[in-house]
Amino acid sequence: MSDVMEIEQIVETKPKKMPMSTSLDKESIREAYEDVRSDLTENDWCVFKYDGARIIHMQSGTDFEEFKGQFTDSERAFGYLRVQMGDEMSKRRKFLFLTWIGPNVGVLQRAKMSTDKAVIKDVINNFAVELQAESQAELDIDLFRDALNRAGGANYGTGVRN
Repeated sequence: MSDVMEIEQIVETKPKKMPMSTSLDKESIREAYEDVRSDLTENDWCVFKYDGARIIHMQSGTDFEEFKGQFTDSERAFGYLRVQMGDEMSKRRKFLFLTWIGPNVGVLQRAKMSTDKAVIKDVINNFAVELQAESQAELDIDLFRDALNRAGGANYGTGVRN
């Protein structure tokens, strides 16, 4: 057997390189996160998506329907949402952290989400509820409000929302 054939066999049997670990654009993610948390800004949500092996701030806004439109069936993403809660006796803002795994996302990318979520939660660390959604039907403001209500404790009002 020639030396060239032996080298080719060695090269072919080497394990393939795994993709690089996920990194964050921490500055833009932190800015978007703080913007949503601030009472001085209008933005109620921000979305973070993958740009290769890097998670970046993709968009922020005020309209929930626009928020829902950020999540497609073939991608993974994270969302952070401010929701006005309460009744006529008390108003409070609650925050929700969302992990999105579209129904067409592959098994390896799905499995990687738990470690990637831990990375982004180093920056996004103040929220009342954490949810994972895998279909558009789960991106429902009423479901989000219900989850936040259950996590929020007692309600003392008469049930009238303002």
